[in-house]
Amino acid sequence: MDRWKYFDITHREHVLCNPLSVEKLEELIGLLRLAPGARVLDIATGKAEFLIRLAEAYDVAGVGVDLSPYCVSDAEEKRDRRTPDAQLTFLEMDGADYEPEEPESFDLAACIGASWVYGGHRGTLEALKGMAADGGWIVVGEPYWRQEPPAPYLEAIGEERDDYGTHHENAAVGQELGLELVYTLVSSEDDWDRYEGLQWYAAAEWAREHRDDPDVEELLERVRGNRESYLRWGRETLGWAIYTFKKIRLQEG
Repeated sequence: MDRWKYFDITHREHVLCNPLSVEKLEELIGLLRLAPGARVLDIATGKAEFLIRLAEAYDVAGVGVDLSPYCVSDAEEKRDRRTPDAQLTFLEMDGADYEPEEPESFDLAACIGASWVYGGHRGTLEALKGMAADGGWIVVGEPYWRQEPPAPYLEAIGEERDDYGTHHENAAVGQELGLELVYTLVSSEDDWDRYEGLQWYAAAEWAREHRDDPDVEELLERVRGNRESYLRWGRETLGWAIYTFKKIRLQEG
């Protein structure tokens, strides 16, 4: 089954395609206090809710990059409907291949929940650091281990222990790269339950509406497997947080 079709179906009920509440996202947006016309980059923008809300709040200009044609289509429809005058461009491409016209030129560079684009958390921060201006924001969303993951859980989700760090380790990586950690938003179990549960609901509804689609059985099988691993192990084991850094160049001398 096409991965982007699967993602589009299982996330069609989501406002945010991560385990984060709208209230927490709005809190973050309020703290960013961007100037009108600020330039924003959002790698793996998904449905572009973050970028659209930034445009609504601050009249920013921005670029959203995503591999999914479904997400890019949703993002463009949302822009045209909610912020028709905003200078927002959406690109259907691999975020790892995106190169800004000028390095270190964005007032905010983000990659929320897709560090696989750059090979992990550290690679993501390094890439965004190269695109954010001095004094700019770097915002990333990343899983972390709440406890040592059981081997059967790692096997079920196809991950390795070293794929993620602890919450402290995730924060420390940015500081090791010379970034200043100024805020974190941590997903609660309720945030996770909503994120996971809406996928089960969306899959069941889509399957009921598309009984003759050749991907129905594979879709339902994958969702059942994900549901089982989440309820058995994931809920107590895997956390998720947004890490908000400032890029501050230390003065010499």
